[in-house]
Amino acid sequence: MLRSRLGLKAGISMQAISTYILAAFAEIGGCFAFWAWLRLGKTPLWIIPGMISLAAFAWLMTKIDSDFAGRAYAAYGGIYILSSLLWMWTLEGNRPGRWDGIGAAISVAGAMIILFGPRTQ
Repeated sequence: MLRSRLGLKAGISMQAISTYILAAFAEIGGCFAFWAWLRLGKTPLWIIPGMISLAAFAWLMTKIDSDFAGRAYAAYGGIYILSSLLWMWTLEGNRPGRWDGIGAAISVAGAMIILFGPRTQ
């Protein structure tokens, strides 16, 4: 009901969120490859999958249904923050704290407003 009042199409919202989550993990994975090489002393060969992952991130961002790149990137920001904290927790073994969770909740709420807010032309 609310979805139709806001002018949202049923499948687009979940598709956008799924694409944002995939893009976030592609970007984080790509950036982490450089982190591993430069900060953790891993082999420079880590750059190869890192660059592939960053290219996948850029490609995924073009799949977001938005009239403006800036709006797509702005909405992505909140999803990126949450995904980064999930990465830290699951792959780096450092559980996010209370303030991390509060900050992520606020940023995701902002992303949802940007992504799903009604548009007037």
